[in-house]
Amino acid sequence: MLYGMGLPAGDTELVQIMNAALAEAARKAGEWLACRPGCTQCCHGAFAINELDAERLGVALHAAEPAVAEAVRGRARAWIAEFGSEFPGDSTTGILGTSEEEQARFEDFANDAACPALNPETGLCDVYEGRPMTCRVFGPPVRMDEGLGCCELCFVGASEAEIAACEMPVPHALEERLVAQMEQPGETVVAFALLR
Repeated sequence: MLYGMGLPAGDTELVQIMNAALAEAARKAGEWLACRPGCTQCCHGAFAINELDAERLGVALHAAEPAVAEAVRGRARAWIAEFGSEFPGDSTTGILGTSEEEQARFEDFANDAACPALNPETGLCDVYEGRPMTCRVFGPPVRMDEGLGCCELCFVGASEAEIAACEMPVPHALEERLVAQMEQPGETVVAFALLR
């Protein structure tokens, strides 16, 4: 599939909603939000991304300067060379396994590895505009099964009420509808998505 050909029309709306929600959460949080260019704590460790995220990454990589795109692909190849043999899924397709054993293995998989999109010289994401939803919501307080969660570097010393006042809404239903429109089911990780 060519990148961009598989993105549903509503993805632009989803990204705009998320960008506005992040800007508002950052405005409300002020200094409580520690996220700044060069802070890379959230850029380490493997995490699952859906097909919509993978496609968006491909669009951003395709739009990047050729030298930047090749550097990102080089880091993705190195990442897979280092961690691919332990990948809890199909290392040919990059699709994560869904069995209980594979999901349990994923909990401990590549937890300290830098994301291949992270530029080690600048500390910035080389495909920032196409970053997955997980990256877009990391930092501000977001509603999870266990309640509100936020980056451990953010809201240090804040009360529960101060944290709650900065909650970032996430349009899960819209994202789920868009993911359902994708051609390829399953989840992957950033490194595999960058090499499609």
